[in-house]
Amino acid sequence: MQTWWVTIAIVLGTWVGGGRLQAGSDQPARTPVLVELFTSEGCSSCPPADAFLQKLDRQPIDGADVIVLSEHVDYWNHIGWKDPYSSSFYSERQSAYGERLRLSGVYTPQMVVDGASEFVSSDQAKADTVIRKAAASDPKIQVRLSALSWASPDDLHAHIETAALPSSLATREADIYLAVAFDHAESQVSRGENAGRRLSHAAVVRKIVKIGTIKRGQDFAQDVQVKLDAETAQRNLRLIAFVQEPRQGKVFGAIMQAVPQQR
Repeated sequence: MQTWWVTIAIVLGTWVGGGRLQAGSDQPARTPVLVELFTSEGCSSCPPADAFLQKLDRQPIDGADVIVLSEHVDYWNHIGWKDPYSSSFYSERQSAYGERLRLSGVYTPQMVVDGASEFVSSDQAKADTVIRKAAASDPKIQVRLSALSWASPDDLHAHIETAALPSSLATREADIYLAVAFDHAESQVSRGENAGRRLSHAAVVRKIVKIGTIKRGQDFAQDVQVKLDAETAQRNLRLIAFVQEPRQGKVFGAIMQAVPQQR
């Protein structure tokens, strides 16, 4: 697991946006929907789910800007193959969803949509239905990522803004998270249930960190500096910011932006 740090400075700002913007437009083309896949390279039923996540990343669902996160759990690592992208953090995040959604247990491959719905990732018909419903639900809080630049070869800078929490929401505050992910990753698996297979993944998360809290009636704006190790900094990366109900509840807004490569 690569190590990186986040330095935050509060700045003034009120412009907000969300989703992925159309060229020449300040309005999001689609409603952002956060789709988290809990997966493992040690799980024989996971590769089809990984492929399906890559398909969702290509935006096949009308009206939805599907923002994907591939979170590799570590509880498969003991059966022969240690997933190089795995972390106990993602296992704990999945367990928190299990408790929040009142499940009897967690499993792979599992998808969680906007922190509110979960299902087996092989059920592509249900995924389509749930994502469409999430895109058509109450308006999302708008989020913007801007000023993505390299302050140094291993220091990534970004500016994050969100609109205020509307009074229509039951919660009075929400958490703001930032995720850094490899745009694409592959592994040649030599042991375990997927031995001999070359596996491909999209949006492989390397870290998720809470960067602040937004309160009802207050906008949020911060500069964030992310320090990456040299190997990670040279990869094709994406940043994902999302707003989530406290204690890992419903996701109220999200945005993804590609990180410019260093020259």
